Amino acid sequence: MDDAITRASELFKVLSTPVRLAVVHRLAHGESAVQPLADELGISQTLLSQHLRVLRMAGLVEADSGGRQRTYRVTDDHVARIACDAITHSQEDIA
Repeated sequence: MDDAITRASELFKVLSTPVRLAVVHRLAHGESAVQPLADELGISQTLLSQHLRVLRMAGLVEADSGGRQRTYRVTDDHVARIACDAITHSQEDIA
């Protein structure tokens, strides 16, 4: 099997968790610190941190440690578009 297909499959595995998809979707619209992001998504900071670690390890988000809090952002516009397009597609009225 083609390496690109395998890597794309791994990307979809990382994004297959609703929280991680929501994080990428939210960060596609601008960077955020952990606590405001957790509040916005309605999850605990601990749970969000676990998902952010997976996204960081996959190279999909990165953190800036400026001051007392980390600010996260999406590292790849392609991934941001995939997340946003998937969510937009799921909201379409498909008959």
